[in-house]
Amino acid sequence: MKVFDGKKAAQEYMSKHTLAFSTPELTLMRFAFWLGDSVPDPDNEGKGIPRMMTFMTEQDFEPVLIDDDKYEPSGAVLSSASYGNAVKEESEGRKFCGECGAGLSATAKFCPECGATVTD
Repeated sequence: MKVFDGKKAAQEYMSKHTLAFSTPELTLMRFAFWLGDSVPDPDNEGKGIPRMMTFMTEQDFEPVLIDDDKYEPSGAVLSSASYGNAVKEESEGRKFCGECGAGLSATAKFCPECGATVTD
């Protein structure tokens, strides 16, 4: 998939143009016009392409999907100093995980041990 490398384009633009007198809106507008300028096509001699096309890079990556209903513990929570709830709870409101039997707080959504979804 072709992806626009905006950081590389902005760095090249800023290195070639002094913008100390410009407002952010003017800088952005000039940057957009600069990206739209026609430059020689490196693949087809004698033809022009918008400068923005020279900053397109081929990247192959799989999109990251976040599932709020499934939690997989990484271990980072267990090793942190602030493990558990900020609010002190009474022990009579505790629940237990149906999968592994670990003790849970009354407000828990996921088991910190196995990652199972807590059902009420």
